[in-house]
Amino acid sequence: AKAEAVLEDLAELFRTALAETGASVTLAEEVDLARRYLAIEEIRFGPRLHVQWDIDPQVHGTRVPPLVLQPLVENAVRHGIEPAQHGGLVRVRAQRQAGLVVVRVSNTLGDEPGTPGHGMALANVRERLRLLHDLAAQCDVWRDDSEGQAWFHAQITLPVA
Repeated sequence: AKAEAVLEDLAELFRTALAETGASVTLAEEVDLARRYLAIEEIRFGPRLHVQWDIDPQVHGTRVPPLVLQPLVENAVRHGIEPAQHGGLVRVRAQRQAGLVVVRVSNTLGDEPGTPGHGMALANVRERLRLLHDLAAQCDVWRDDSEGQAWFHAQITLPVA
């Protein structure tokens, strides 16, 4: 049953990856895709990966480029959870704030730094946002120490649909 669920999730990931570049999807669809991706990773990492979701239903209809959220959760797992000996936590939040939709993917960081990436996923996310929303959307990243833990955050800010 687990293998069948993983195959269904992979099939959905591939269908979305093959979608027309200029098209848009709802944030609800992107969240569903990210949930499927993280479900696969939860099988892979077992108790080393913990995921928390906080998605405001008011933002479900927001138009976003396809595959704008999945690379952020993938980066969270690859650079935050995978290199941490005891794993960690990935939080995905989406809410309306002051006339904007704010989507944030946060992950804990382990004591050992992960392998640095090339920034291609973030560049791709920024380009997809630019093509759909021009200057009205942005993607920011930062690191901080809170809750007695080092965190990495990737945040997308979009106009309200």
